[in-house]
Amino acid sequence: MTSTEQRYDVVIANGQVMDPESGLDAVRNVGIVDGVVRSIAGEPLRGLREIDAAGLVVAPGFIDLHSHGQDPENYAIHALDGVTTALELEVGTAGVDSWYEEREGAAVINYGASAGHIPARNSVMGDPASFLPSGDAARRTASDGEVSEITGLIERALQRGALAVGLGLQYVPAASRWEILEVFRVAARFGASCHVHLRGMGARDPSGSVEALEEVLAASAITGAPLHVVHVTSSGQGAAPRLLQMIGEARSRGLDVTTECYPYSAGMTGIESAIFDDGWQEMTDQSYEALEWADTGERLTPESFARYRKTGGMVIIHGIPDEVTVEAVRHPLTMIATDGYLKGGKGHPRTAGSYSRVLGRHVREMGSLTLMDALRKMSLMPAQRLESRVPAMSGKGRIGVGADADLVVFDPETVLDRATYSEPTTPPDGILHVLVGGVSVVEDGRLLTGTTPGKPVLAPAG
Repeated sequence: MTSTEQRYDVVIANGQVMDPESGLDAVRNVGIVDGVVRSIAGEPLRGLREIDAAGLVVAPGFIDLHSHGQDPENYAIHALDGVTTALELEVGTAGVDSWYEEREGAAVINYGASAGHIPARNSVMGDPASFLPSGDAARRTASDGEVSEITGLIERALQRGALAVGLGLQYVPAASRWEILEVFRVAARFGASCHVHLRGMGARDPSGSVEALEEVLAASAITGAPLHVVHVTSSGQGAAPRLLQMIGEARSRGLDVTTECYPYSAGMTGIESAIFDDGWQEMTDQSYEALEWADTGERLTPESFARYRKTGGMVIIHGIPDEVTVEAVRHPLTMIATDGYLKGGKGHPRTAGSYSRVLGRHVREMGSLTLMDALRKMSLMPAQRLESRVPAMSGKGRIGVGADADLVVFDPETVLDRATYSEPTTPPDGILHVLVGGVSVVEDGRLLTGTTPGKPVLAPAG
């Protein structure tokens, strides 16, 4: 039977198919059977269902390596921005089986998590926090016995299929350098990449981001564990170009190190975390006025800061120079990842707009990236970061025969983010169709309700 005679489950017809792995950039018809791309053809294909993509780009679905909002609210918002796989790799989990069981059969998009140093430390040290540590796990040095327990939890999570190892060092300033080396040693034994929020922040030297990057570059070199530096711009701020230079130099000498950024000049984190312990202004080069309370949009004062610090919650930090954001997005080493988290419609617009913002503002309006380079940063590069440990990722992040049918169809002339700091859930323009495993979850820019084709992404157990 020829490709024109075969009947496909879904055909995406007449779209500009762009594959960052092969370099294909041509009008083609894509045939999908059982959630897998089975044909990419110049001639027409017959499908039980057809999507007319004339004048539109057909690309691999976007892969977010850094998504904290692992729940239906966040998955839905991600899908509208073209994300087909969202992974929690910075904080991660200490209980892999239960984490995946909670999401089974209920996710719009694909999901997965790392073995988390923070949740392991919370568990061993009795910290009451459910996410970012607020007690002993943040502020007490672990004993040798506790370090052994922490690394034991991480090892068990990796044995159960955790994708990587997550470390949030700025949230656990009391963790010793030796403890972190021990965690890297466990990761190295499993071939797992370490996704690290650096210990230091900003351009201050010493004790800033340059010194912090040196710590984990050394840990990677000593142990052999691959390193992935999360949100290089919010950690580096004005020093981010220096961090990118250091990462490039380390790579040129054979170190397996990668990084990511999001296309915004503000970050967000928990105000109750150790980042805002005494001395935070000097350590972060920030002021009260740079802080925005996510729930209300108000800029903080010493009085409101003290009040919210007691209750806890998300605070937006306006501190990344615009020119640094632009430079990082276009830098050849950076992937795009959201660091996304929304709750009850409140939070940062990066969850709803990161990918459409890159396509609309950085590619079309500024011309700082080619469209193919942008797609590579949002799909192929994230897949390649994980695929040596997670073979399933070799079927994602590209469009080819045999690849997973995780696809996004968008209008390159209109795609644009619309989410703002005051309205962070507003969906973008121009993301018209999103398929996860060949199943449509977004049609004509609207989320389809009651459709949950998302599957778990796991490394082989054992």
